[in-house]
Amino acid sequence: MKQTVSHAKRLRGAFSVPGDKSISHRSVLFNALAEGNAEITGFLPGADCLSSIACLRQMGVEIEHSDDKVRVFGRGLRGLREPSDVLDCGNSGTTLRLLAGLLAGQPFLSVLTGDASLRSRPQRRITDPLRQLGANLDGRDNGNRAPLVIRGTTIHGGNYELPIASAQVKSALLLAGLTGDAPMRLTGKIVSRDHTERMLIAMGIDLTVKDDEIVLYPPSHPVFPYPLSLHVPGDPSSATFWWVAAAIHPDAEITTLGVGLNPSRTGALDVLKAMGANITISNERNEGAEPVGDVTVRGGGLRGTRIDGDLIPRLIDEIPVLAVAAACAVGETVVADAEELRAKETDRVATVVSELSVMGASLEATPDGMVIAGGGELHGATVQSHGDHRIAMALAVAGLVAKGETIIAEAEAVTVSYPTFWQHYAQIKEA
Repeated sequence: MKQTVSHAKRLRGAFSVPGDKSISHRSVLFNALAEGNAEITGFLPGADCLSSIACLRQMGVEIEHSDDKVRVFGRGLRGLREPSDVLDCGNSGTTLRLLAGLLAGQPFLSVLTGDASLRSRPQRRITDPLRQLGANLDGRDNGNRAPLVIRGTTIHGGNYELPIASAQVKSALLLAGLTGDAPMRLTGKIVSRDHTERMLIAMGIDLTVKDDEIVLYPPSHPVFPYPLSLHVPGDPSSATFWWVAAAIHPDAEITTLGVGLNPSRTGALDVLKAMGANITISNERNEGAEPVGDVTVRGGGLRGTRIDGDLIPRLIDEIPVLAVAAACAVGETVVADAEELRAKETDRVATVVSELSVMGASLEATPDGMVIAGGGELHGATVQSHGDHRIAMALAVAGLVAKGETIIAEAEAVTVSYPTFWQHYAQIKEA
């Protein structure tokens, strides 16, 4: 599907973005292991999260799903059954990587696969550490690419130092540790999204989180984990598209309601504030284990900045649209320490640089990021999403300030994480 977008005279809107993708995945995966039933509202009904539901159903988990409401009938920590066919994770790296950890200690054989994009993505970041914990796991390229074959076995506790800051790696190890024979201690680069830690603690798991270590004690009581009913807050990664849209437009005011403000996810807000964006946060509150609030961004001038170091794990998925903000800012923006961008749905360094360059932006790729010379005028062009949802949405945001029309190929990719994106896009232009 091709989508044509054009310059907007003004932007106005106040709405809720879809539920947080990371929390939606975890809400069904973790509650499948609970002793009891859970009600989830605000669930993201995107293709990736539906892949998690489909895989769980193949292992005997009863799940009722209607729009953004889900009911999970937990089977207990050791109640999953062996699937009769391969588990298809679609395009969802989160589904594959978290299931790899979850299934490592289950007493049966399972095979994880996905679409062509997912099968091409490197997986050694999870397979190597899981093997060190005793997991019997293999796949193509010596375990580096799906399909992955997992023969459930006893997972050993002990110490593991994380070499990269990755919430998916950390979560896979913690899920494997739930069925371990001894406590697990994680050190190293443990600072990344902490939804897994928050949710497991809320479900009664004995988990200690400090600045320099995470210690998991495998549950000894048969009722753990408890089921956890929750409302999923709005996804800050999705909200960032509107924050950037408002920040780069001279006549804009957009409010995203009920967005998750977990400190491990608000790196994009920090970057936009550093760039001089006009941001107001109101109605701050806690919903379940997560902080939530309403974020309003108004139009104004931006300046270049540096995005690197500890910021990267807090905004890795938002970098494509932050690159749009940088292209519209005054001065240079440098993105570094973001090698992980090259192992996403696409090589997002290459795709961001190639597609924004077609629109007139001045960008240069580096091994671990990019350098963006701001201040140029964007113009409409025919661009490619490369089937990547975040690239499609970033290009749509660029089209709001570009001169002329922009045609985005494979625009349907947005449904992976934001099924209502094009409706909200039209809404802010018509308001």
